[in-house]
Amino acid sequence: MLNVDLHCHSTVSDGLLSPVEMAHRAHANGVDVWALTDHDEVGGVDAARLAANELGMRHIAGVEISVTWADKTIHILGLKIDDTNSQLVKGLHDTRNGRQKRARQIGSMLESAGIPDAYSGALRYVRNPDLISRTHFARYLIESGVCKDITDVFKHYLVNGKPGYVEHRWARLSDCLSWIKDAGGVAVIAHPGRYDLTPLQMSALLDEFKQSSGQGIEVVTGSHTPAQFVEYAKVAKRYGFLASRGSDFHGPGESKVELGALPPLPDNLVPVWHDWF
Repeated sequence: MLNVDLHCHSTVSDGLLSPVEMAHRAHANGVDVWALTDHDEVGGVDAARLAANELGMRHIAGVEISVTWADKTIHILGLKIDDTNSQLVKGLHDTRNGRQKRARQIGSMLESAGIPDAYSGALRYVRNPDLISRTHFARYLIESGVCKDITDVFKHYLVNGKPGYVEHRWARLSDCLSWIKDAGGVAVIAHPGRYDLTPLQMSALLDEFKQSSGQGIEVVTGSHTPAQFVEYAKVAKRYGFLASRGSDFHGPGESKVELGALPPLPDNLVPVWHDWF
């Protein structure tokens, strides 16, 4: 059985390791098929591809795109994409615009809450300032002793209703799916169990995604509990979605699941990679 991990992040977005280091870690952990899926950016794909090829590991070009749907942030994976596709590259560039402004607003709100220099502190963790995110602020809050870990950060800060939360409009779902389709890729809803959606909203999201050329859903992911593996396996069967597997690994000591360490997909599902090789 192939060990497939199709969701992780490098320093190109909000991970702790470079694309090359991620490739070596995946290979050392026994991953056979691997995708680097940085947030709204494909700048690390070339380095990831080259490193994977040198290691004899199958590489899949990928990206994780931020979408605003029903005033919620949803993430869509684009897998097996042409990472040079002009429509996709432009769409990602447009999606990244506004992160700097949002980050400065987060910094101001945290300062008002008694946490000075959060913006400059978060920047220390960012390779590309255009991709500054809540994760970078979280690392600063931990380093400065405000919070003990990532869970503590998102319990008290940076989420709706807490200090440091700033709403941001990302890409539209229809545009995101169009970019992925134009790039020859497969669109997959990332970690559906993470979203704060009512059952009715989740059904509406799945229906719209399916009707707009969406093809897959993450079932086994580091963001899901074992009970959610079962829940979203049923969703995949009900909607006829291809099933994906990905750790959502961001770095050692920070992620719930190590690269390649997830259980396999349930036997009754069609893997998203079923016809790739």
